[in-house]
Amino acid sequence: MSTIIGIDLGTTNSCVVVMEGETPVVLPNAEGSRTTPSIVAFVEDAQVLVGHQAKRQSVINPDRTITHAKRLMGRQTADPAIEEFRRYCGYDTFSAPNGDCWVRAGGADRSPQEISALILRKLKQTAEDYLGHEVTEAVVTVPAYFTDAQRQATREAGTLAGLKVRRILNEPTAAALAYGIHKPDACLAVFDLGGGTFDVSILRVRNGVFEVIATAGDADLGGDDFDRVLLEALLDDFESENGIDLRQDRMAVQRLKEAAETAKCELSTITSTTISLPFLAVNESGPKHLNTTLGRDKLENLADSLIRRLEAPCRRALSDAGLKPSDIDEVLLVGGMSRMPAVQRKVEELFGRRPSKGVNPDEAVAIGASIQGGVLSGEVQEVILLDVTPHSLGIRVQGGRMSTVIPRNTTVPVRHKKTFATTEDMQTEVILHVLQGEDAQASNNVRLGTFSLDRLEPRKAGEVRVDVTFEINADGIVNVSAVDSVSGKQAHITIQNAHGLNAAERDTAAARVQAVA
Repeated sequence: MSTIIGIDLGTTNSCVVVMEGETPVVLPNAEGSRTTPSIVAFVEDAQVLVGHQAKRQSVINPDRTITHAKRLMGRQTADPAIEEFRRYCGYDTFSAPNGDCWVRAGGADRSPQEISALILRKLKQTAEDYLGHEVTEAVVTVPAYFTDAQRQATREAGTLAGLKVRRILNEPTAAALAYGIHKPDACLAVFDLGGGTFDVSILRVRNGVFEVIATAGDADLGGDDFDRVLLEALLDDFESENGIDLRQDRMAVQRLKEAAETAKCELSTITSTTISLPFLAVNESGPKHLNTTLGRDKLENLADSLIRRLEAPCRRALSDAGLKPSDIDEVLLVGGMSRMPAVQRKVEELFGRRPSKGVNPDEAVAIGASIQGGVLSGEVQEVILLDVTPHSLGIRVQGGRMSTVIPRNTTVPVRHKKTFATTEDMQTEVILHVLQGEDAQASNNVRLGTFSLDRLEPRKAGEVRVDVTFEINADGIVNVSAVDSVSGKQAHITIQNAHGLNAAERDTAAARVQAVA
């Protein structure tokens, strides 16, 4: 059986792991690093750089260096969070015909799936160089709070990279696998604060069974946001001191971004650091430099609102699990931002215990993905994973409300049925709008698809009953069917990514990805 590699496709960094027997091995890339920056750059002569090479030239090529593409996956340009992201990203973005947010770089229009595929292809090559043979299958992780569209976009990226994605695995669940495969029974909370997203999951581990009880999160909260508040402060301070607004100078902003990220990381281990950027701008009086000392306390004050946003998902996950903080045996920290002391203090405040540092925050997710790959290939025995759907699923009903068929945090795979009645006399057709979300108002949720059941027997309102069945398989694929209980007539829909790539776009992107040397 072919090797199934484990990949953590991160917002800031990515990681690939293979199983050797029952031992996961983190693979260093060609530059010798165990993680690869999730960065793609398009340079002269149609050359494409991925990872460290792309990061090294980002300051001099900001408009053609694509970072944080994961934040755009499966997202619409009109999304308020995407509108905010576009203000700072440093490269050109635009709305594709289907409303998705794409990037314009290297003389072409490119989807986030294509950018992510280039990163996945580099990780695939890293594994092939280590193993000495071709790799065609992978388990790829995603944030637990990713929507159906984001998950399907991730699967598309894998296909473009030449990988069959055997399983889309939630990142906190993967981290728990990495930690608990040889540990005693326990109730775990996995606190995963990465570069672009935040998830928290509650799991029970018993005799090799990893059962997710509840998950919650914030898809728009991560290390990138901490960088952004510091970047804004640096821009404001520079303008106040020198009278120069740097926001339209992409090269200067990129230099400040890198300095902000470096300072943020340093302040996790020291209490004060210096930011020194010579020749950041020039005016009639000459060149202007940035020299400032930044203390940990100032960073924590700037990030206070972000840190407070960690509270609600943690409390919701505990509530949905029906547990108190004292019921949690261990809290695992995952994701680079979990190293921030203020974040660790917040975790201790929320769960009433000091978090465990028993996993590597940068590698645990990829390790868990490789273990799941080992389970699928038969290399790893006596491990069973029971995950949940992070969002409720239902249909739109009379009054513009959403009627939930599968509540959030339901264990998958799952099949639920609910019966509805016609609302008008002599009604011969029902149109079913499939929704994802938690709001009582249908319009405030995500529409996954629409299908109809027609040629119903004309009767008075309420006399015709329609059984609607939702089914989610282990890969998170949603199927919805409707049956007229009188005639037995059926209709169904398999939810596809309504905003994904069409066949022509997929072929073009795949050819470009495979053409990269």
